Amino acid sequence: MVFKVFYQPSKDVSPRRESTLALYLEAESEAQARLIVEEQTDYNIEYLEGLSPKALEYEKQSPKFKLTEFTK
Repeated sequence: MVFKVFYQPSKDVSPRRESTLALYLEAESEAQARLIVEEQTDYNIEYLEGLSPKALEYEKQSPKFKLTEFTK
């Protein structure tokens, strides 16, 4: 499943809506997606959203859509 991860670039700075970013990640579950991001980055995860097939097709229309791959 593909997840959209909303995050702040740093855990050291107070979160602000204006600085929220998003990445797309393929994982088997929400828990696995969270673990991958937490182990591979210093991001402050705000929210994880599992994308339905329709939502995924919509997101793919955006020029900013790119699946993020982390090394294991």
